[in-house]
Amino acid sequence: MSKRIVFTGGSGKAGRHVVPYLLGKGHQVFNLDLQPLDHPGVTTLNVDLRDSGQVFNALSMHFDIGGLETGNGPAPVDAVVHFAAVPRILLQPDNVTFQANVVSTYNVIEAAVKLGIRKIIIASSETIYGVCFAEGDKDYHSFPLEEDYDIDPMDSYGLSKVVNEKTARAFAMRSGADIYALRIGNVVEPHEYDRFPGFVADPPSRKRNAWSYIDARDLGQIVDLCIARDGLGFQIFNAVNDEITANEPTADFLAKWAPNTPLTRPMVGQEAPLSNRKIREVLGFKEEHNWRRYV
Repeated sequence: MSKRIVFTGGSGKAGRHVVPYLLGKGHQVFNLDLQPLDHPGVTTLNVDLRDSGQVFNALSMHFDIGGLETGNGPAPVDAVVHFAAVPRILLQPDNVTFQANVVSTYNVIEAAVKLGIRKIIIASSETIYGVCFAEGDKDYHSFPLEEDYDIDPMDSYGLSKVVNEKTARAFAMRSGADIYALRIGNVVEPHEYDRFPGFVADPPSRKRNAWSYIDARDLGQIVDLCIARDGLGFQIFNAVNDEITANEPTADFLAKWAPNTPLTRPMVGQEAPLSNRKIREVLGFKEEHNWRRYV
């Protein structure tokens, strides 16, 4: 069923693949970003999401000039997908990164809930597991990394994502809306698969990403599945592909390259250390872009 979706950050690395995927599923998408998205059928509204008034206004507007033809005012929004953020550390000062990511997420969720939008999907991150932007060589507490892991980032970006998940949970409890947080892995675009031989040849280089990734197009499928599935309340899902970026079985690989990290359950075959089991079992995710197809 076609949905009217407000998408924040659709011009970013992930968004510029997820938005076309959603359009291909028949949805209408209105992009809120500071940069334009050059894609047919998508209007980009320049919005500073740190400004609550701008966010409320943007979520209650026509998607394009054609909306004026109805004479009935802006049509209702079915879902908000919030991907906009300072995307990592070392792009802006740490306090700016934290403030921008936390305040913008609060504003988007608050506006959506108060405007009666019942489905909100936010971008959390693999950095929440505490190793990606850690100082020094930090070990994970255990493998696989699943949604009940004791998250402990020490950086401003990962910490902002912890706060955002708590914000989402608070609003979901308060309002009864469905708010799903996606812990998105290292996003890989189609042209980036030429990097994978280097990843396989240099295992330590991928420790910070838990030897896992998400194809940007498969992320589109995950978002679409989240939009379609109602009634789950607040949920956290790891958004990653199925397999480890290594040629050995995962258990053997981790015994060699992460010997100080215990396993909390058997690792099957070449499953990714950052586990997507929940999103496969709950939402029915089936990856279409395994890295081995391209390398």
